[in-house]
Amino acid sequence: MRILPMALAITTALSAQTPLTYPATRKAEVVEDFFGTKVADPYRWLEDDNSAETKAWVEAQNKVTFGYLEQIPARAKIQERITRLWDFEKFSAPFKRGKRYFYSYNTGLQNQSVLFVTEDPKAKGRVLLDPNGLSKDGTVALSGASFTEDGRLMAYSISVAGSDWQTWKVRDVATGQDLADDIRWSKASGASWLKDGSGFFYSRYEAPKDGGALTGVNNNHMLCFHKLGTPQSEDVLVYQRPDQPEWYLGGSVTEDGRWLVIYGSKGTNPETSVFLKDLTKPGSPVEPFLDRMDASYGVVDNEGDRFFVTTNQGAPRNRLVAIRKGQADPSHWTEIIPQAKGKDVLEAVSLVGGRFVATWMRDAHSAVEFYDLKGKKTGTLALPALGTAGGFGGRREDTETFYTFGSFAYPGTIYRLDLKTGKSAIFRTPKVAFKPADYEVKQVFYPSKDGTKIPMFLVHKKGLKLDGQNPTLLYGYGGFNISLTPAFSVSRMVWLEMGGVFAMPNLRGGGEYGLEWYDAGRKDKKQNVFDDFIAAAEWLIAHKVTSTPKLAINGGSNGGLLVGACLTQRPDLFGAAVPEVGVMDMLRFHKFTLGWGWKSDYGSSETKEGFDTLMKYSPLHTIKPGVKYPPTLVTTGDHDDRVVPAHSHKFTATLQAAQAGPVPILTRIETSAGHGAGKPTAKAIAERADVYAFLVKNLGMKP
Repeated sequence: MRILPMALAITTALSAQTPLTYPATRKAEVVEDFFGTKVADPYRWLEDDNSAETKAWVEAQNKVTFGYLEQIPARAKIQERITRLWDFEKFSAPFKRGKRYFYSYNTGLQNQSVLFVTEDPKAKGRVLLDPNGLSKDGTVALSGASFTEDGRLMAYSISVAGSDWQTWKVRDVATGQDLADDIRWSKASGASWLKDGSGFFYSRYEAPKDGGALTGVNNNHMLCFHKLGTPQSEDVLVYQRPDQPEWYLGGSVTEDGRWLVIYGSKGTNPETSVFLKDLTKPGSPVEPFLDRMDASYGVVDNEGDRFFVTTNQGAPRNRLVAIRKGQADPSHWTEIIPQAKGKDVLEAVSLVGGRFVATWMRDAHSAVEFYDLKGKKTGTLALPALGTAGGFGGRREDTETFYTFGSFAYPGTIYRLDLKTGKSAIFRTPKVAFKPADYEVKQVFYPSKDGTKIPMFLVHKKGLKLDGQNPTLLYGYGGFNISLTPAFSVSRMVWLEMGGVFAMPNLRGGGEYGLEWYDAGRKDKKQNVFDDFIAAAEWLIAHKVTSTPKLAINGGSNGGLLVGACLTQRPDLFGAAVPEVGVMDMLRFHKFTLGWGWKSDYGSSETKEGFDTLMKYSPLHTIKPGVKYPPTLVTTGDHDDRVVPAHSHKFTATLQAAQAGPVPILTRIETSAGHGAGKPTAKAIAERADVYAFLVKNLGMKP
């Protein structure tokens, strides 16, 4: 087969596209003044998700998009292959409460996983809760669960159509029957039981105003206590900060049942304040413990009034210290596990079976070590490959713990760790219909614009030819101190089977190298994230892994912002773009639901400095009329109340109006779906098949 020169290949691909007729989108005369700069917002009416006009626009856009997707011959086969690969048994790692073990299980294609209970972890046991029976289309999901210490009762929350709102209920584990308890308008919350099982702590907001459940601003988080068997109207307000309306509040009861540990954080800022309430003393006040909000703090466990705490105070890559109540000054602390001397980040610590299990992040993959209670290293857990380990939960008296391990070509496997012998053995192995040996995973390091070395994982079939003709999916996130580590994805395997390359750089703004790495990619340094991503694309092209006509970029949420920003900054560099549930309007993100919490990463247009920074990269505001943008598929969900769909709607309308080239600018708007959590299997498969079909057509693939 003759390989076309790059310029000719691009021309041929573009000429093969038939220009689409997009739905007419009304422009309104809306202009806002930001510190003397007039900014037009002609599509602001799309922010009203309840209006008939917005609903008609959504329907019309979907009609064009699905009409386009239906004409792609490979679409049905891609969906069929994803479905076939997805159809395998899936287990979560079991955990123990009292004499009972709990785990989730999916036969393969069930829309929602089912919660099981058993007294023998090797036995299947019985169904405790099947969310699939809660709705016909699988859009009601189990979003949280918490068990009493004896495993007798379960508080569980459900969410509807992907919304972040949670409704808490209580189930008797022995009978499988629900009690009368019903807790509404909870969000950003878990549940933590008193040791005697008489009630639990949870967080909530006031009920939203009519019509504002999915878009209204949520402020003044409340930590409440629900006594079993009483109506929610009698729940006790335990802690609230009217002076800090943007704080998130959460509470957790220590294993010994003595303390309620209360966390306060301002939005998604990593810094936290910690407060204590002595549960052994009725009417005891909430007292400050580590209340300066100067660093991140996480209580691992305690011995009386001495607490084991992970923190980045004085250690940007984290350490474990012991802090006695009333001795908040670091000079009084005892260091148990110090910050690593190299680049490793102390990612998580648990105290189980009388020892600390420390999970380190080492160049964006896992390493696991054991320590005694004084901090002496007692061993290392051998992992099977370069990948990600997680779990290691349990209680001090436990003699076993379970953990998971997975990588790009290594399906998530569950292991049982014997805490007496230190030996680890496979507990459950997924049976996926593919051959891991056919694929290669490697990690490279490339220079960003300012010379910073950025790690990037590459996954592809063995024997890859470096001829610049490999369809490549470049995926990124770069924000909120979140780390991207190796993980298995069924749908991604289909991309690899079709001859695609998957590339995942660890951009600044994430947590892969600790606080300094995170700080280097937020607020006025956010451009570093986009530079890192663009440099990854340039490296892939320079090393002939791929070329512009064969290179697609993808990311979701903050990663959708990443794709939107890079798409508008370098439209010449990419062959296709798929921003999913992205933050696109950087001037108004704080005006919806919990968007104000992202100011810690983005800053805010409420200040002149913040506006100047955001205006430079806001995807919505950096679109230029008359530019030839690459084929773009914008995805969102009509029930997304985290990144409201207006971000994607306004970006789509603006990009369609600006597009000078013949290639498509489309949006796929999922109904009865939110930001992603709890999405039914059927919807997840259909969406991924559509994304890949779009890329197959627009990258000129012949799978």
